[in-house]
Amino acid sequence: MAQRTTKAEAAETTTATDVASAYEPGNEADFERLYQTSYGRILGTLTAMLGDRAAAEDCCQDAFERAYKKWAQWQPIAPAEAWVHRIAINAAVSYRRKMKLREVGEVIRRMGRPEGPPDPQDQIERRDLAEALAKLPPKQAAAIVLRHYHGYTNRAIAQAL
Repeated sequence: MAQRTTKAEAAETTTATDVASAYEPGNEADFERLYQTSYGRILGTLTAMLGDRAAAEDCCQDAFERAYKKWAQWQPIAPAEAWVHRIAINAAVSYRRKMKLREVGEVIRRMGRPEGPPDPQDQIERRDLAEALAKLPPKQAAAIVLRHYHGYTNRAIAQAL
């Protein structure tokens, strides 16, 4: 049995398809329409990713600002909303990376710096450690910083974190 589509459903589908495919790169009115139709969905994606509505709103606005600056170069081979979504996801990933670094930096600041000048071997080890820290979750990175940079015991680290 064939499924029947109502006129309203057909009109809604046609309208959604027409809206998505009718964007012209560089056209300000089209960008405004893209913003109006996709902002809510993109904000929802970023809120789910970040778990923080305010941070998601900041990233979403940043993404639309970046997209606006590149709107004239957008290639309509892919949907415009997907293009902005990609920009927004990249903005959220960058935001998370910055927050992770900020958290590690805050732990270092709270605990103080080690005393005495480092020897050359320590400098090499610290550089290698810093590269490895960037790959870890923030609390794990902080634990390693406290242990290797400051010489804290495991018990002191557990109490601090």
